[in-house]
Amino acid sequence: MNELTIHLQPHSGVPLYEQIYSYIKENIRTGRISCGEKLPSTRALCSHLEVSRSTVEMAYEQLLSEGYVEAAPYRGYFVAEVEDLWHLEQAPARDEQERETEKVSGYRFDFTPNGVDLNSFPYNVWRKLSREVLMDDRTELFRLGEPQGEYEFRRAICSYLYQARGVNCSPGQVIVGAGSDYLLMLLASLLGRDHVIAVENPTYMQAYRLFRSQSYRVCPIRMDKRGMDTRLLEESGADIAYVTPSHQYPTGIVMPIRRRMELLAWAEAESGRYIVEDDYDSEFRYKGKPIPALQGFDAREKVIYLGTFSKSIAPAIRLSYMVLPEPLCREYGRKLGFINSTVSKVDQLIMCRFLEGGYYERHLNKTRALYRGRHDQLIAGLKPLAATCRISGENAGVHLLLHFDDGRTEKELIEKAAACDIRVYGMSDYIVGEPGREAVILLGYANMPEGQIREACGILCGIWKK
Repeated sequence: MNELTIHLQPHSGVPLYEQIYSYIKENIRTGRISCGEKLPSTRALCSHLEVSRSTVEMAYEQLLSEGYVEAAPYRGYFVAEVEDLWHLEQAPARDEQERETEKVSGYRFDFTPNGVDLNSFPYNVWRKLSREVLMDDRTELFRLGEPQGEYEFRRAICSYLYQARGVNCSPGQVIVGAGSDYLLMLLASLLGRDHVIAVENPTYMQAYRLFRSQSYRVCPIRMDKRGMDTRLLEESGADIAYVTPSHQYPTGIVMPIRRRMELLAWAEAESGRYIVEDDYDSEFRYKGKPIPALQGFDAREKVIYLGTFSKSIAPAIRLSYMVLPEPLCREYGRKLGFINSTVSKVDQLIMCRFLEGGYYERHLNKTRALYRGRHDQLIAGLKPLAATCRISGENAGVHLLLHFDDGRTEKELIEKAAACDIRVYGMSDYIVGEPGREAVILLGYANMPEGQIREACGILCGIWKK
């Protein structure tokens, strides 16, 4: 067999490797591809279908793992004898129906501000490192790990943070956890509930809801063009401030050095005050150098630093970390040192090698270039709206904002887009209390190819332009 006539649908919502896998499996099951027949090489098929080689390799590996094909060294992939597997294939029709229902209820274009491009995930490198870690054949690999996370992984995190973010810390200050939500709950147990927490408004609603669920009194603090208003923060009576200074979510504001110093001065004014710095997507900046973390300016040990690999690699990589000031480290050991790490030792060691081998840096450079192209395409595609709305929050992160002050509401703009099969998001979803009069729309671009962005922008300009 020289080629397979597969009609891929890039915009269907089904991953390309899964479409290839499903096509070959169905043809084997129905006998259209017979037992013993040789499949095209991965190189030939990826060239024929115009997809990456890793996409074809993933499809073939899934077929191999399920027994539909067999691999012959130096010869390729051959269809296996599958008559005995026929009865296993009688039930999946329901799954297909459910998938079709999801596709019908979804949108053709989705400008989610929380997207991550999974096609750029370094599958081959991750697979290679996984094999290396598992082939070490160490019984210790499957014992319970260190409570704060594996030491070598925490050491690699410290090295990365110092070089990339200007964060000063030692491995003993780092706590590894499965996602930022878990780490914030752990922090709540460490600090106790006798605190008032200030959050930026608009804010990251997941953190706001989490603090509320932990029985904290939470004070939303209005922002100005420099970030959280420290005068209002002082008046609020809060003693913990949760901020995203390097790229505020969702406004995209970068907190300038003067406001950062004001925030540190507020924390230093009284004992027991802390700043929680969530540095969730600082890697993605398209103009100038990355902004150093607030923690790097902290001389009085007042900043609790949060970071994650979920935003830069993949949401399923539940690897986040928290850097505690030294006094809180000692308190953590006394109060919570008995809590075991929620992240598999295997996953920690894979990510450790990913960092130390330079793979993470290369992945970031590749992803940053990819997002920069989509960012530029979105800016260019929105030019016809220049007289209708104002753009802000560009040049960093994976979303930007459109400000409409012509009397139209967010609801009206969102509904017009939805009628054209485009999903957009309103700023009011991130505001605690009454939203302002200005309609603000968030457009994310991380998981939309440039062609889709161009097409969707053309539609939006047509329906939103006045």
